[in-house]
Amino acid sequence: MTDTLRTPPPAAAGQHRRPFTLDPGRWEAERSRALRTGHVRDHTCTAECEPVLVYERTRWGWLAWTVPGDGTPPEQPHQIGVLTPTASRMQRLSLRWLTRHSAQRLALAPTIPGSLRLSAAAVALVSLLAGLFAMGHGVPVDVVLPGMVLAPILAEHLPGQLDARAREHVRSVEGDGACRYLQRLAALHTSLGQAAAGGDRYELRRAAEIGRHALWDAAGLLQTQDTRSASADLIARERLMVQLADQVAQRTYTEDGPADADQRGWHERPLGPYPPGFEQTAQPASRRTPGTTPLKGFHPMPETQPDHAGHAADVYLLFAHEPYHPGPGAQEINTTLVAAATLLHPRVRQPDGAQIHDCLTQGRHPGEIIPLATLTHELNGGADWPTVGDWESVTSDLLQLVREGECDALSLGLPEIPRALICTGPHSHVRTYDAAANEFISYGPAERAAVLAEVDTFLACLVAEQEFWPGEGLLPPLCKRV
Repeated sequence: MTDTLRTPPPAAAGQHRRPFTLDPGRWEAERSRALRTGHVRDHTCTAECEPVLVYERTRWGWLAWTVPGDGTPPEQPHQIGVLTPTASRMQRLSLRWLTRHSAQRLALAPTIPGSLRLSAAAVALVSLLAGLFAMGHGVPVDVVLPGMVLAPILAEHLPGQLDARAREHVRSVEGDGACRYLQRLAALHTSLGQAAAGGDRYELRRAAEIGRHALWDAAGLLQTQDTRSASADLIARERLMVQLADQVAQRTYTEDGPADADQRGWHERPLGPYPPGFEQTAQPASRRTPGTTPLKGFHPMPETQPDHAGHAADVYLLFAHEPYHPGPGAQEINTTLVAAATLLHPRVRQPDGAQIHDCLTQGRHPGEIIPLATLTHELNGGADWPTVGDWESVTSDLLQLVREGECDALSLGLPEIPRALICTGPHSHVRTYDAAANEFISYGPAERAAVLAEVDTFLACLVAEQEFWPGEGLLPPLCKRV
């Protein structure tokens, strides 16, 4: 008897992109309540506004969404909370307490700042009536009066104390960058949890357990650091989650035979959207026969410090970025390749772009593809980036040019492991965990070279017909170093 899932759960990519993905009617009900009782987010909002939050509870925590005034569902949570993986029953109940509807408050007199909980006002009224009734039946005033005073005070301040106690077992993050990152990890973990709930195999339960701890650890990092300073640790956890989700998908979406019998490994899958008119007919780079020369552009040689002998022409920059969809129904784009000369575009942050162009073209081979991570490796592991330029602003400007059609580019939707490989240095390794075998798998320089060779296969089909257009009005490059 097999416990293979007959109907696969929704893809991880679709989880948590919108509020209540599996129950759209719940979002409409919560939105209607927010419109009646709270402040929704619209063009009139300021930094001081406190819009009402709609909490979507999950097995691992919650996502808190704002309610846009235009009626569209939000794309990113305002807050994400993660419950400790070892939560007791009482701690799980505290999660429901933290995600209760916001308390309604009554404004005090115009001359008195602050507000009072509606529940505290109700308790004050009830305690007053109860106290008067008790005194009317002979209960001493010195017994009744303390209770009348303490009851509304407790109703006002006790919920805050309970909140603080409950939050000891929860890690919550806010802010665009942190929430966007944790939203991706949450989607991956949800897919692991759905697979584990649909079967009783040990490897599925173990993958979900490991994913839960990775999500908890990532929330802890984002609580104390920003995404940039914690990027190395965050990337390591995302790699682990991606590999777990990939393995679980291979083992649960197959009805007959071995789970991976008809599944292609990452090196056999398309890298993403093909260039116009291009069909993949060549073998994947990792399966070329010995002696086969890669196509123009990529050179499978050790990536070392450039010799500064001169500037090479037709060099290309390959960089990963936040995923986006170029149009309805289009495949996700998460990696982009542009000509090095595009770094000299006037709409790119300068002189940063020109200085990165100088580093990119020094001592290269014509047609070479240089990942941004290779530059980081060459710049003393990233320590020398401040002396060269702001690579984050430059790549953001490059991506904006690409999306507006102001230069030619090769836009790719890389699978998770190839994308992780090009985001690491030329001598680094990406380690993933195989839950079924209970062992780690390491991908290194050879697999990274195979990814670059396959990217070059796509690139060669484009440049064979027409060279990349770097854009108009390019600035002159920096003078050759001596």
